[in-house]
Amino acid sequence: MKKRFNDTGICIEDKHFMVNTSSKIEQTFEMIEYGEYFIMNRPRQFGKTTALYRLHQELLVKDDYLTILLSFEGSSDDAFKDADTFCFYFIEKFNDKLKFSYPSQQLFIDHNLQTNKTGFEKLSLQITDFTQKVQKKVVVLIDEVDKSTNNQLFLHFLGLLRNKYLERNLAPFLTFHSIVLVGIHDIKTIKLKLRPDEKKKFNSPWNIAVDFKVDMFFNPSEISTMLEQYSQEKNIQMDIKKLSERIFYYTSGYPFLVSKMCKVIDEILLPKKENQTEWDVEDIENSFKYLVKDNYTTTIFDDLTKNVDNNPKIKNLLTNILMKGLKVPFVVSDETISLGQIYGMLDIDDKYCKIHNRIFEQKLYSHLLAGMIINGDYDHINILSDVYSSPKGTLDMPKILRKFQEFMKENYSKKDPEFIEREGRLIFLSFLKPIINGRGFDFKEPNIGEERRMDIVITYATNIYILELKIWRGESYHQEGLEQLSNYLDFYNKKEGFLLIFNFNQKKEFKEENIEFEDKNILAVWV
Repeated sequence: MKKRFNDTGICIEDKHFMVNTSSKIEQTFEMIEYGEYFIMNRPRQFGKTTALYRLHQELLVKDDYLTILLSFEGSSDDAFKDADTFCFYFIEKFNDKLKFSYPSQQLFIDHNLQTNKTGFEKLSLQITDFTQKVQKKVVVLIDEVDKSTNNQLFLHFLGLLRNKYLERNLAPFLTFHSIVLVGIHDIKTIKLKLRPDEKKKFNSPWNIAVDFKVDMFFNPSEISTMLEQYSQEKNIQMDIKKLSERIFYYTSGYPFLVSKMCKVIDEILLPKKENQTEWDVEDIENSFKYLVKDNYTTTIFDDLTKNVDNNPKIKNLLTNILMKGLKVPFVVSDETISLGQIYGMLDIDDKYCKIHNRIFEQKLYSHLLAGMIINGDYDHINILSDVYSSPKGTLDMPKILRKFQEFMKENYSKKDPEFIEREGRLIFLSFLKPIINGRGFDFKEPNIGEERRMDIVITYATNIYILELKIWRGESYHQEGLEQLSNYLDFYNKKEGFLLIFNFNQKKEFKEENIEFEDKNILAVWV
């Protein structure tokens, strides 16, 4: 069967090129062997269901385990009408899966078990009865648990499992050996998705769960396993180590993005290449450009921007980080930061918040900037792109910076310095946007340093320009900034760079300077 890179649904080994995640599955299985209850909570399209599927397959072949894989996706509201209905619904789903996975087993949970108990009390007795009869370690895997966690009956169900877990040492096989829930939210922090009037109902129904610490991101060596498989099967030549590191550079190992970048190269870019038997670094760069185009979207990008627009606090946090260059401490207990991490937007870097990966960063940055321009925050800027570009696809960067210097001198020289420091970057980004719109894009490189600076990579047609925005903090910081820019130019094999410096001293000059630094030529413009 022919394989392809998969960006939807479960990855199947016979159908898809896949990263070797055996070590992750082994770590998760070890938690099950210890009899742990936990939730595998990660952002959307993170390979959670694929990991659960693989874990289920591993457990099915082990004689001392009996494993049931359930999902509450698609469950109707009627199933949560009352306790009796929910418990009956759970038993029916459990039995259906049991008959399918273990057709020789006749020890099904009996919803007709004669007892004077009802609802959860009856279900508790039935779980005890079943686990005693089957004499195996019963593992329950429940996918898409977020679909039900805003329902109080489901929280009662988790409370039942918690109580049985606490009592299980009184006698063997009184309850399930291990339970794995899969969803976006951690059940211990499920209050983040409840409406304000529902928070009073929350009572930590899953406080016996251990933290799930398995690293689900793909590191470069793991990405290499997928590229090796692809290279061998399709006879494609590539420097696997180099390309894996470059894919990781843009994706930070986010599983969906890793597969998506490869899929774009294989199915969209490669057929257009003259040499269709080789991947190179330029293919990775072009895949990145394809994904971050303003007019390209997919479900995960739609979710990303929707979560920003629906949560003003997250929008404000991202604006401070992305557009204003502020350092925001990563405080785990902060609900806004926690939600940003749950949605896959945020990560931690040296105790500060950063955008998780360069693809998300570019999509969020473009979305926020477009919103500001549409709202008229910077509608006074009117630029004709043809004045600053040539038909050959090159930008006149010195001319752009000089024009921006002139623009700032005319429009902002009398403004409060604090306003310029706060808004200067946004003003420049808004100035730049119409110049490159349609033929190029700009993306910023994250940095969490003591000096407030922003590295911007501008692509226009096939050309790349490296620009650093910084605030003047004195000569020593200036030299340090030149060294940082030089190192970044080395990364892109460039000898020419640009420096836009915001100076808030009272006696500042609107000047420019050509600086020879190491083997680089850097044009610095002060505004």
